[in-house]
Amino acid sequence: MVELSNFTSFFVANWKLNGSFQFISQYLESLNKEKFTKKCVVLCPPSPYLNYVKDLSKHSFIGAQDCSCFEEGAYTGEISTKILSDIGIKFCIVGHSERRKYFKESNEAVKDKTLKLIENRIIPIICIGETLEEKNSNRTNEILNKQINESVPESANEHNSIIAYEPVWAIGTGKTPTLNEIEDSHKFIRKINKKFLNFKILYGGSVNIKNSKQISDIKNVDGALIGGASLKIEEFIKIIINSS
Repeated sequence: MVELSNFTSFFVANWKLNGSFQFISQYLESLNKEKFTKKCVVLCPPSPYLNYVKDLSKHSFIGAQDCSCFEEGAYTGEISTKILSDIGIKFCIVGHSERRKYFKESNEAVKDKTLKLIENRIIPIICIGETLEEKNSNRTNEILNKQINESVPESANEHNSIIAYEPVWAIGTGKTPTLNEIEDSHKFIRKINKKFLNFKILYGGSVNIKNSKQISDIKNVDGALIGGASLKIEEFIKIIINSS
């Protein structure tokens, strides 16, 4: 399992349903020229490209975008944590708002996946965040508290798990919370339970070259989970270089 304490900040590229062999080759040709001391870079391509990215990448870790609740058996289309471990995957995103929204994933399913990832020595990146309606109803803390308590298993700790705060209304919209709102939410997460005090907590939601430096400078933010901007290799590199 990757030793999280070796790094001061984390930058996770979630490519979502994007990519091709040509894209990956050009992308890694540029990224491999860079070596980011004390900064952990994780690339999360669509699952068919996991091995290809892993074989070409020199300095980055490889992460999956999701995993199955099942270990093995007659579950067509699923990819288990055992299989991910077998091919050398070190990180896995779970509970992303798009999985929760489009595939109706519950907190309980996220917790189950997280348990299996930890058991197979893969670090889960556990996503939580409120919708715009919940934010406007002043329910952000209530939602975060519920998602944390129901999605994060007892076995998760600062050494084997990462939390990503992603306000749903900010993902892919170009909108972001204010710096104070991001700081307040990250502080709140750490105070839910004393075990979260030293967790690595990332921010996600329309992170780009214009706002990444300010966001990374927030005391309780340990890096970023980046969607669209991570597909633009020059911008992704600048985000990493310019961030704390």
